[in-house]
Amino acid sequence: MNEALGASSQARNDDPLSKHHTPSGFSDRLAFRLTKLLRFFADLFFAKRYGHRAVVLETVAAVPGMVGGMIRHMRSLRRMKDDREAIHTLLEEAENERMHLLTFVQIAQPSFVERMLILLAQGVFFTSFLFLYVVSGRTAHRLVGYFEEEAVYSYSEYLAEVDSGRLENVNAPQIAIDYWKLPADATLRDVIIAVRNDEAGHRDVNHQFADNYN
Repeated sequence: MNEALGASSQARNDDPLSKHHTPSGFSDRLAFRLTKLLRFFADLFFAKRYGHRAVVLETVAAVPGMVGGMIRHMRSLRRMKDDREAIHTLLEEAENERMHLLTFVQIAQPSFVERMLILLAQGVFFTSFLFLYVVSGRTAHRLVGYFEEEAVYSYSEYLAEVDSGRLENVNAPQIAIDYWKLPADATLRDVIIAVRNDEAGHRDVNHQFADNYN
């Protein structure tokens, strides 16, 4: 894993919710308001079905890293300048989000309707995000940073439901144990914490990309 991404993803923050980028300028405010709008619809559709929410949203979450990595790869070819660190970081982010999806598919077992929603959401979001990144890469990264802020918050809510006993703390899937090198007796709670730490890392990396975009 890229050193910058790995350091952020593996950090154990006492309060993962503590970091928030205050919007500054039109593009930041646009990204922030769009994030809040999408959060509203996610809350409306999924309510407290956090496992199912994770399945659908992680499918979308794996798109930005792949799109950003692809565009920066092509730009590196055109400019004949190295952008290896950023490209690798974004592609590793996409792969990490894909592993989140594969983990929660085994936990939540999405319904047929949710699988159809995934197809629709991924197609619309891929096209929209590709267009946004071409027009304004800075805004695209800021949007992802805000998405990840909401992801950290959502996984904290998920964790609270498990800790309260309202959701069963089932055994972790083997794919999660292997990927995060969790103990053999790891549970859903351990998985949620690992995923939340990943999302906090993606949050910080994308806000940094937005701050330094050129």
